[in-house]
Amino acid sequence: MNGRMTDVAIVGGGLAGGLIALALHRAHPEWRLQLLERGATLGGNHRWSWFSSDLSHEGEALLEPFRQIRWDDGYDVAFPRRRRQLAAGYRSLASEDFDSGLKRLLPPEAIRLNAGVAELDAAGVTLDGGERVRARTVIDCRNFSPSPHLLGGWQIFMGRHLKLGEAHGIARPVIMDATVAQSAPAGNGGAYRFVYVLPLAAQEVFIEDTYYAEDPALDRSLLSSRLDRYAARHGWAEGLPVGHETGILPVITGGNFGAYLASIREPGVAVAGARGGFTHPLTSYTVPIAVENALAIAEQGDLAGAQLARFCEDRARAHWQRTGIYRALGRMLFKAAEPERRVDIFERFYGLPEKLIERFYACHSTLPDRLRILTGKPPVSIPRAIRALAGKGQPLTMERMT
Repeated sequence: MNGRMTDVAIVGGGLAGGLIALALHRAHPEWRLQLLERGATLGGNHRWSWFSSDLSHEGEALLEPFRQIRWDDGYDVAFPRRRRQLAAGYRSLASEDFDSGLKRLLPPEAIRLNAGVAELDAAGVTLDGGERVRARTVIDCRNFSPSPHLLGGWQIFMGRHLKLGEAHGIARPVIMDATVAQSAPAGNGGAYRFVYVLPLAAQEVFIEDTYYAEDPALDRSLLSSRLDRYAARHGWAEGLPVGHETGILPVITGGNFGAYLASIREPGVAVAGARGGFTHPLTSYTVPIAVENALAIAEQGDLAGAQLARFCEDRARAHWQRTGIYRALGRMLFKAAEPERRVDIFERFYGLPEKLIERFYACHSTLPDRLRILTGKPPVSIPRAIRALAGKGQPLTMERMT
């Protein structure tokens, strides 16, 4: 591969990198692409979900070739004092279907698995074994890089896919079941906790225990036992586990984004995905943002590498600017509410108009939305809310990762 020049080398075959590769291939099928993934499959071990209201028609078209599970009758949420069914459809994509879809849609020579990257620069990528992939444009889509320049907490989860002996009878996804005990592992500063439930088929269900906490400690034994209890509570204790996933995702509440970008910047290299700041700061949702980014990059794909790098950085800065409301809510979640009362923030939020909730998840909240979210009777004390909004939070550093 040290010979012929690659048009675009994309480092990282997760959601962001895979969708950028697909969007570029659709827009420029004659180009030579290299999607370089350190792992043995594309997408890792994940399940990505999104609301039908999150995507434009172009975004839906980009994802349409992938096998998805679709629910068109809305979804449910449950809190101690509020239960609600909302109308938006819901979609879910498993990483194995993402992997098989990209292998079907991209030229075979475009995908390089088990291709760890030692270095990258504006002129190409050097793999762990020393092989050099020369490229006109390099796009870095590797994982989020913990940084002292960013502040916040963590969203920690464990999910389990169960095959049951009989039908579960659940018609719609349950995006948040926050009727569970609001507790975190000892010493983790308290948490907002909920269980996420997807009825994948008549006799298959995916349950995920999720909590927001100040420290990134994933207690596998605790989360597994919580899933056991939740399954037993619903009569699924005898279900056969056929898949699982775990994760620790950043919940960004503030920081110096310019300094963060400077710390990860390689001159002339475009940065996208979570590494580039393209996530929902509070929910960690990535699908609508990754789709929008992939389409935008495909439209600008003929830019020289340095120009595309500036284009992506400008988009990242604009995304940071318009997502300030979600970082403010994150500060309130971590700093304004007692641990057992953090559920009140989400419970109040789910009493707001449906269209506002839809725009919230898609990162398209309007100015009236922001005012509506932050005004009215607060679920926390006003003095604590003011202190939280004015506060800084804890650094999202590697030293805090476990």
